Amino acid sequence: MSLFFDVLSSINNPNQQGSIDQLSSVLSSVQDLAASQGLNGDQVGSLLNALGESLQPALKQQASAIGPGQLEGMLSKLAGAGGVTALTTAISPQMQQQLIQAVAQKSGLNAGMIQTMLPKLLPVALGLLGMGATKPGAPGGGNPLLGAFLNTESPSTTDLGTVMTFAGRFLNPPQ
Repeated sequence: MSLFFDVLSSINNPNQQGSIDQLSSVLSSVQDLAASQGLNGDQVGSLLNALGESLQPALKQQASAIGPGQLEGMLSKLAGAGGVTALTTAISPQMQQQLIQAVAQKSGLNAGMIQTMLPKLLPVALGLLGMGATKPGAPGGGNPLLGAFLNTESPSTTDLGTVMTFAGRFLNPPQ
């Protein structure tokens, strides 16, 4: 749940790009994609948690190769890009296959389904992480949300499924 608090912080910080509308859009995209594949809530949560856990080392490797600032810039561009563009730019084809296999193994879902969903799911995940980016012209620098996601020392920083669960509760509180 700690990553969800970072998402909320990005929404509440006027210098960061996060907004309730953006969070709602991310949640809606995840729900639409899940519905199109016939996945239930538990399967979606498992899929997103597995994606986050598998995506973290790939993005850490990119940050090491090109630098954290360059990674933030690349992710902000890719969050709105088409799925295949985002996928091929962010993750090499070899790493894509490793990611697909790891997500399939951890989530229990079919690797073919993961491969079909990944080009649509990756920009959504990157969009979520991009919510922590600094607004143009705002003071500060860096993306604390992305930094928290890449922090291997902190528990639960890759639980994207948990973030979506809490986002749903936050955006649609029980009456």
